[in-house]
Amino acid sequence: MNRLLTAFACVSTILSTGAVAQSGAPSKEIAAAIASPTRTPANRERDRYRHPAETLAFFGVKPTQTVVEFLPSGGWYTEILAPLVKGRGRYVALVPTAQADRIRTAFAEKAAIYGPTQVATVDFKTGTSSIPAGSADVVLTFRNVHNLLMQDDPAVAARLFKAFHAALKPGGVLGVVDHRLPEDMDTAREKTSGYIKRSTIVRLAQEAGFKLAGEARVNANPRDTHDHPEGVWTLPPSYRLKDLDRAKYAAIGESDRLTLKFVKAR
Repeated sequence: MNRLLTAFACVSTILSTGAVAQSGAPSKEIAAAIASPTRTPANRERDRYRHPAETLAFFGVKPTQTVVEFLPSGGWYTEILAPLVKGRGRYVALVPTAQADRIRTAFAEKAAIYGPTQVATVDFKTGTSSIPAGSADVVLTFRNVHNLLMQDDPAVAARLFKAFHAALKPGGVLGVVDHRLPEDMDTAREKTSGYIKRSTIVRLAQEAGFKLAGEARVNANPRDTHDHPEGVWTLPPSYRLKDLDRAKYAAIGESDRLTLKFVKAR
């Protein structure tokens, strides 16, 4: 195996106990799903910022698993995950009821690529989910926790983390990627900037019953100063300021991100 690839893929992580662990190199199945020509070209362009191979390897995603993706939105990760588990595992999108029909339609249009998929719903007001309790191997949420904190109801995030916990089998994994707000910055910025503190995510997960299993730096971006006029949306791919200082923000790249792995106790 190429030594550089191995070194890059084996991301060092710090456990809650202070011990060090490593993720394995991306499997050939993950590599094939990412390399597939069926992916949208614009999505493939963002691989250099989102590091899907290393991220999914860190979370331990396997093609035989039941994988739940919370709020797939435009389907950036769905293009990888659904084909990855096609015919061997199961892909489930977890969305609010109001989004369910749109997601089902989008998936139906790609049925030949995705294979059978399931759209499950969750009620933000109660945390009630249509996913059978204890049925999922992995729950993944990519850059969505900050959106939960920006809801008018301050309890939404806690309810959803409890729903994730209920959906997972004992020993199941919750993988979280989100825009990182440094711990020394004002927590109030979590409500407006799109950035969220590591301590906030860890608290939400632990209060729901999860144990922190590891942390990777694979999606970190040291060029990000976390203080942009329009928050994370100042940076690519949003460029909310349009042409104003565009070259400056393009040079920074996409946001600095946390990559956290939690486990449901057996």
